[in-house]
Amino acid sequence: MARTLFIVDMLKDFVYDDGALTCGKPAQQIVGYIQELVRSFRDGGDKIIYIMDAHEPDDPEFALWPKHCVRGTRGAEVIDELRPLPGDLLVPKTRYSGFFGTNLEALLAELRPQEVHVVGVCTSICVLFTVADLRNRDYATFVHSRGVADFDPEAHRFALKHMERVLGARILS
Repeated sequence: MARTLFIVDMLKDFVYDDGALTCGKPAQQIVGYIQELVRSFRDGGDKIIYIMDAHEPDDPEFALWPKHCVRGTRGAEVIDELRPLPGDLLVPKTRYSGFFGTNLEALLAELRPQEVHVVGVCTSICVLFTVADLRNRDYATFVHSRGVADFDPEAHRFALKHMERVLGARILS
Protein backbone atom coordinates (compact mmCIF):
# COMPACT_ATOMS: atom_id res chain seq x y z
CA MET A 1 0.00 0.00 0.00
CA ALA A 2 1.73 3.13 -1.19
CA ARG A 3 -0.46 5.75 0.50
CA THR A 4 -3.01 6.01 3.27
CA LEU A 5 -5.30 8.98 3.89
CA PHE A 6 -6.29 9.92 7.44
CA ILE A 7 -9.50 11.95 7.67
CA VAL A 8 -9.47 13.34 11.21
CA ASP A 9 -12.71 14.32 12.97
CA MET A 10 -14.72 15.48 9.96
CA LEU A 11 -17.76 14.90 12.13
CA LYS A 12 -21.09 16.68 12.34
CA ASP A 13 -20.34 18.21 15.77
CA PHE A 14 -17.13 19.80 14.42
CA VAL A 15 -18.19 20.82 10.90
CA TYR A 16 -21.88 21.68 10.74
CA ASP A 17 -23.15 25.04 12.03
CA ASP A 18 -25.35 23.32 14.61
CA GLY A 19 -22.49 21.14 15.88
CA ALA A 20 -21.74 21.10 19.59
CA LEU A 21 -18.11 22.20 19.06
CA THR A 22 -18.14 23.50 15.52
CA CYS A 23 -15.17 24.94 13.70
CA GLY A 24 -17.80 26.45 11.42
CA LYS A 25 -16.86 28.07 8.15
CA PRO A 26 -13.13 27.12 8.19
CA ALA A 27 -14.08 23.42 8.45
CA GLN A 28 -16.85 23.74 5.88
CA GLN A 29 -14.46 25.36 3.40
CA ILE A 30 -12.13 22.33 3.33
CA VAL A 31 -14.84 19.76 2.51
CA GLY A 32 -14.57 20.15 -1.27
CA TYR A 33 -10.79 19.71 -1.21
CA ILE A 34 -11.09 16.60 0.96
CA GLN A 35 -13.73 15.16 -1.41
CA GLU A 36 -11.27 15.56 -4.32
CA LEU A 37 -8.49 13.95 -2.31
CA VAL A 38 -10.75 11.03 -1.34
CA ARG A 39 -11.58 10.44 -5.02
CA SER A 40 -7.89 10.48 -5.89
CA PHE A 41 -7.02 7.99 -3.15
CA ARG A 42 -9.90 5.68 -4.06
CA ASP A 43 -9.00 5.83 -7.76
CA GLY A 44 -5.43 4.91 -6.84
CA GLY A 45 -6.52 1.94 -4.71
CA ASP A 46 -5.15 3.58 -1.57
CA LYS A 47 -6.67 3.08 1.88
CA ILE A 48 -8.75 5.71 3.67
CA ILE A 49 -8.94 5.76 7.46
CA TYR A 50 -11.53 7.87 9.27
CA ILE A 51 -10.29 8.85 12.73
CA MET A 52 -13.30 9.89 14.77
CA ASP A 53 -14.01 11.29 18.22
CA ALA A 54 -16.41 8.89 19.98
CA HIS A 55 -16.85 9.90 23.61
CA GLU A 56 -18.90 8.42 26.40
CA PRO A 57 -21.46 10.85 27.91
CA ASP A 58 -19.27 11.35 31.02
CA ASP A 59 -15.89 11.60 29.24
CA PRO A 60 -13.28 13.52 31.31
CA GLU A 61 -12.55 15.66 28.22
CA PHE A 62 -15.84 17.44 28.85
CA ALA A 63 -14.19 19.25 31.77
CA LEU A 64 -12.17 21.11 29.09
CA TRP A 65 -14.61 21.25 26.19
CA PRO A 66 -18.38 21.30 25.73
CA LYS A 67 -19.95 17.85 25.37
CA HIS A 68 -19.41 16.74 21.77
CA CYS A 69 -19.20 13.66 19.54
CA VAL A 70 -20.90 11.39 22.06
CA ARG A 71 -20.80 7.81 20.79
CA GLY A 72 -24.00 6.88 18.98
CA THR A 73 -25.24 10.45 18.49
CA ARG A 74 -25.71 12.38 15.26
CA GLY A 75 -22.83 14.70 16.22
CA ALA A 76 -20.36 11.80 16.25
CA GLU A 77 -21.20 10.81 12.65
CA VAL A 78 -18.96 11.58 9.68
CA ILE A 79 -20.43 14.48 7.70
CA ASP A 80 -22.73 13.45 4.87
CA GLU A 81 -20.39 14.90 2.23
CA LEU A 82 -17.57 12.51 3.23
CA ARG A 83 -19.54 9.41 4.16
CA PRO A 84 -17.29 6.32 4.38
CA LEU A 85 -17.68 3.55 1.82
CA PRO A 86 -17.26 -0.20 2.27
CA GLY A 87 -13.54 -0.90 2.56
CA ASP A 88 -12.76 2.35 4.36
CA LEU A 89 -11.52 1.90 7.93
CA LEU A 90 -13.06 3.61 10.97
CA VAL A 91 -11.02 4.31 14.09
CA PRO A 92 -13.04 5.70 17.02
CA LYS A 93 -10.96 7.58 19.58
CA THR A 94 -11.46 9.26 22.94
CA ARG A 95 -8.36 11.45 23.06
CA TYR A 96 -6.64 13.93 20.76
CA SER A 97 -4.31 11.45 19.06
CA GLY A 98 -5.73 8.82 16.76
CA PHE A 99 -3.24 6.37 18.30
CA PHE A 100 -4.15 6.67 21.99
CA GLY A 101 -6.16 3.62 23.06
CA THR A 102 -7.05 2.60 19.48
CA ASN A 103 -6.07 -0.08 16.98
CA LEU A 104 -4.51 2.48 14.59
CA GLU A 105 -0.95 1.30 15.12
CA ALA A 106 -1.94 -2.31 14.29
CA LEU A 107 -3.82 -1.17 11.17
CA LEU A 108 -0.78 0.73 9.93
CA ALA A 109 1.50 -2.24 10.67
CA GLU A 110 -0.78 -4.34 8.48
CA LEU A 111 -1.11 -1.75 5.68
CA ARG A 112 2.55 -0.69 5.73
CA PRO A 113 1.99 2.60 3.86
CA GLN A 114 4.95 4.43 2.39
CA GLU A 115 3.16 7.73 2.98
CA VAL A 116 0.40 8.88 5.31
CA HIS A 117 -1.58 11.94 4.21
CA VAL A 118 -3.59 13.85 6.81
CA VAL A 119 -6.62 16.15 6.55
CA GLY A 120 -9.33 17.21 8.99
CA VAL A 121 -9.96 19.24 12.11
CA CYS A 122 -8.76 20.75 14.33
CA THR A 123 -5.28 21.54 13.02
CA SER A 124 -3.95 22.55 16.45
CA ILE A 125 -5.50 19.67 18.39
CA CYS A 126 -6.36 16.26 16.96
CA VAL A 127 -4.52 16.74 13.67
CA LEU A 128 -1.38 17.94 15.46
CA PHE A 129 -1.34 15.16 18.05
CA THR A 130 -2.02 12.45 15.46
CA VAL A 131 0.74 13.82 13.21
CA ALA A 132 3.14 13.90 16.18
CA ASP A 133 2.44 10.23 16.84
CA LEU A 134 2.87 9.38 13.14
CA ARG A 135 6.26 11.09 13.12
CA ASN A 136 7.24 9.43 16.42
CA ARG A 137 6.70 6.16 14.53
CA ASP A 138 8.78 7.41 11.57
CA TYR A 139 5.97 7.47 8.99
CA ALA A 140 6.48 9.80 6.04
CA THR A 141 3.70 12.25 6.84
CA PHE A 142 2.06 14.77 4.53
CA VAL A 143 -0.38 17.37 5.86
CA HIS A 144 -2.57 19.05 3.25
CA SER A 145 -2.83 22.69 4.28
CA ARG A 146 -5.96 23.11 2.10
CA GLY A 147 -7.50 20.14 3.90
CA VAL A 148 -7.09 21.15 7.54
CA ALA A 149 -8.93 23.77 9.59
CA ASP A 150 -9.23 25.12 13.10
CA PHE A 151 -11.54 27.45 15.00
CA ASP A 152 -8.47 29.46 16.05
CA PRO A 153 -6.59 30.95 13.05
CA GLU A 154 -3.46 31.70 15.08
CA ALA A 155 -3.31 28.17 16.50
CA HIS A 156 -3.88 26.79 12.97
CA ARG A 157 -0.85 28.68 11.61
CA PHE A 158 1.29 27.68 14.61
CA ALA A 159 0.33 24.00 14.25
CA LEU A 160 1.23 23.90 10.54
CA LYS A 161 4.65 25.47 11.30
CA HIS A 162 5.19 23.15 14.25
CA MET A 163 4.33 20.02 12.25
CA GLU A 164 6.74 21.08 9.51
CA ARG A 165 9.66 22.53 11.47
CA VAL A 166 9.62 20.43 14.64
CA LEU A 167 7.94 17.17 13.66
CA GLY A 168 9.28 16.96 10.11
CA ALA A 169 5.93 16.50 8.39
CA ARG A 170 5.71 17.77 4.85
CA ILE A 171 3.08 20.49 4.41
CA LEU A 172 1.41 20.35 1.00
CA SER A 173 -0.41 23.45 -0.22
